[in-house]
Amino acid sequence: MREEKKCRDSFVVKTSIVLPPDTNNHGTLFGGKLMAYIDDIASIAAMRHSRRNIVTASTDSVDFLHPIYESYAVCLEAFVTYTGRTSMEVFVKVIAENLLTGERNVCALSFLTMVAIDENGHPTPVPQVVPETDMEKGLFNSAPDRAENRKRRRKESGNLAQDFGTGLPW
Repeated sequence: MREEKKCRDSFVVKTSIVLPPDTNNHGTLFGGKLMAYIDDIASIAAMRHSRRNIVTASTDSVDFLHPIYESYAVCLEAFVTYTGRTSMEVFVKVIAENLLTGERNVCALSFLTMVAIDENGHPTPVPQVVPETDMEKGLFNSAPDRAENRKRRRKESGNLAQDFGTGLPW
């Protein structure tokens, strides 16, 4: 039987203030900057769970639900929700806070798949995750459906890559 770890063992929080260089011409956080934050915190959660180096295998869609304005705090929370043999699904929640009024909004949610790798860069087994709370159990139980959707999407992407090849389409 492989080692087990609780979801909370991988829980990570990262908070930053949104500064002018982080924003676009609308005064809101660049989407790409937020995606980098999401990948960063998911990596930390996966490494905390596996105690291995990891690579990002996929990022599910990131829906931007509310803008994150300059001078707001952006807080990300992440933890491992599900594990395969070498892969980990990581849930990330993004909250923006107007530091002057205290108003807070969930701005984005995302699931990422991370794969643990050994010193030779090959996938390596990870501990099984054990959910405890109702929320963790809900995410754990719905993870196989998300994994199936990812598998289907990856196959479709592979087919598109073959169709388009490496040359220009025209």
